[in-house]
Amino acid sequence: MSQAKSSKGKGSSVAMWAIGGIMAAILALVGTLVLGALAQTPVGQSMGQTLNALFGTDTTHATWFVTRSAGIIAYLLLWFSTVWGLGVSSKMLDKVLHRAFTFDFHEFISLLSIGFLILHVVVLTGDQFMPYNVAQILIPFISPYRPVWVGVGVISFWLILLVSITFYIRSKITMKTFRVIHYLSFISYIAAALHSFYSGTDTPLPMAQLMYVGTFLVVVFLTAYWLLTLRSAKKPVAPPKPPAPPPAQPRNPYLRTQPMMNTPQTPPARKPNGTGRK
Repeated sequence: MSQAKSSKGKGSSVAMWAIGGIMAAILALVGTLVLGALAQTPVGQSMGQTLNALFGTDTTHATWFVTRSAGIIAYLLLWFSTVWGLGVSSKMLDKVLHRAFTFDFHEFISLLSIGFLILHVVVLTGDQFMPYNVAQILIPFISPYRPVWVGVGVISFWLILLVSITFYIRSKITMKTFRVIHYLSFISYIAAALHSFYSGTDTPLPMAQLMYVGTFLVVVFLTAYWLLTLRSAKKPVAPPKPPAPPPAQPRNPYLRTQPMMNTPQTPPARKPNGTGRK
């Protein structure tokens, strides 16, 4: 009874956390849309003037520095989430950490990367040099700045949202569907890497190039290791060989229980039948 109550309480707490996470994601998305729309209104412009008076945000580079720093942090968090997920899938971390902790930490990193992604795109709506509207943030390939690579980043954002939502609906879908959707995280990471490399203004820096190339090679190495573990797990296991029969014991001619070879055996003597001789 106590185990049933504890499992029931644990299930309810997980459901509450799932509902809270979904509500937080919905509020964050709605907040992004509201802030983007508000920035285009006179009220939003007056609020921008107030922020300018307090923090001096009228410089053309202030918002660009914020959005680029948030974008780099979001990329590194997405990379870390991808690497951690590969470690969980290949069971590399099971020797040092509990599997429940590794799974929950993977979920936390994914949600944290979404938070910095939202900051990355929201700040663009208030940029003084090249402001973005809501449609240009949410719809790919219509950006005024490098539309192809910015559109790839928008696709990566939607894929990350889709993969993160599966954390909260995995009890409603099959494990196969959960894994298939999670495979999209590879596409989202590659799209984010291409977006950061080809649309980032800091890409010409040697340190930025070293960061992008190094993180990408780590993902390639861990992906190859994960595929090798899958291949070894699918190999058929040979059935165990039957035990060999014990070796035959040599015949001992001096034991009375065993007849000697090539020796005629004498028949047993007859007992008298009790009748008189004839």
